[in-house]
Amino acid sequence: MGPVERDSDPALRVAYLVKRYPRFSETFIVNEILAHEEAGLPLEIFALKPSNDTHFQDEIARVRAPVRILPHSGLKAATLWDGLCSAQRKLPGFPEALPSAWSEPVSVVHQALVFAEALVDSRIDHVHAHFGTSPATVAGLAARFAGISYSFTAHAKDLYHENVDRDDLRRRHDGHATIVTVSDFNRRCLVEEFGFDGRRIERVYNGLDLDRFRYAPPILRPQRIIAIGRLIEKKGFDDLIDACGLLQDAGARFECRIIGMGPEESRLRERIGTLGLADRVSLLGPLPQHRVRSELEEAAVFAAPCVVAGDGDRDGVPTTLIEAMALGVPCVSTDVTGIPELVRHEETGLVVPQHDPKALAGALGRLLDRSGDRMEFSIQGRKHVEAEFDVRRSTRRLREIFRSAVAERAGHANRTGEAA
Repeated sequence: MGPVERDSDPALRVAYLVKRYPRFSETFIVNEILAHEEAGLPLEIFALKPSNDTHFQDEIARVRAPVRILPHSGLKAATLWDGLCSAQRKLPGFPEALPSAWSEPVSVVHQALVFAEALVDSRIDHVHAHFGTSPATVAGLAARFAGISYSFTAHAKDLYHENVDRDDLRRRHDGHATIVTVSDFNRRCLVEEFGFDGRRIERVYNGLDLDRFRYAPPILRPQRIIAIGRLIEKKGFDDLIDACGLLQDAGARFECRIIGMGPEESRLRERIGTLGLADRVSLLGPLPQHRVRSELEEAAVFAAPCVVAGDGDRDGVPTTLIEAMALGVPCVSTDVTGIPELVRHEETGLVVPQHDPKALAGALGRLLDRSGDRMEFSIQGRKHVEAEFDVRRSTRRLREIFRSAVAERAGHANRTGEAA
């Protein structure tokens, strides 16, 4: 991929805010942070709560940025009053921004105060939050208190889950923040269904460090299907198991390995047993990234049978799909949200309707049987990932967004006489 391009403004300092850090399933955030660091961007990481995961990906150890967990429990009235008094003295935007905090829970306001003081102490220029829920709320309040700019990435769960309060998300977007989202599908939703100004919404695909995902053609591999993800409804693994049952009934030679953990494990194991697939379908549990990569490198086909869950939750563009395509594994997925932007039907892979085990079995069987199709989708898939899902390209665009937001904030402060 050539030499690393250190394109960051050395004067720009950015803070990332997430709900919990680190998270086993949020490799896309770690990829983003590592690429920023590689390009020379000074970063600090903040989290609203500590991690509650028991497994972590290897890449976490490569992150150099300091991590701070904001106070999240046991708030006392005296602590809040002390924070308000300190903010009055220390935070340039506090008096003007305080009315925007009146409708927020006291715990959120306190986290924002602590975060804002840390931003000032570290001379942070811009805040970026991942997820449009509580991280966006705290980031927005803290940025206003500190008199700096902010942005946030809105993911699928922020837009489609049945618990999404659209008025709440609109309130978080104060008209000045830039919203980043990970697919054109999500961007259209934000404009058409939420009514946001499309000029302030940027589609930036999640990316991979392609130097760490070397392409290899899918030849001389076992008849193996691989799937990766949390064992939850939106991943559609019950449809995959049913599709494997159909493949078995048709006399196909194959095995299927599903990597991940989650609350549906017992139900999926029961389904495997009911269909007589115990010697064909394996649930491997969570694996570290290097093991996941090894499994992908030995697979003939990758399956991502994503669905819209009963509560509205759904995937955006799964990172595992990008990883599989980068490694040269031909992919079968579904027509959910932004997935067809990555898996282009009959070009970079095969797309089937969600909740259709028969169509899924047909697509999987085709790729297991036809080495020519596997090879063509493998080559085109890698080319598409290189063109659109390279993390260096994605994070370069994010840094442009950050710099533009800082400049806009400074211009607004100059026009209005606010503290910048």
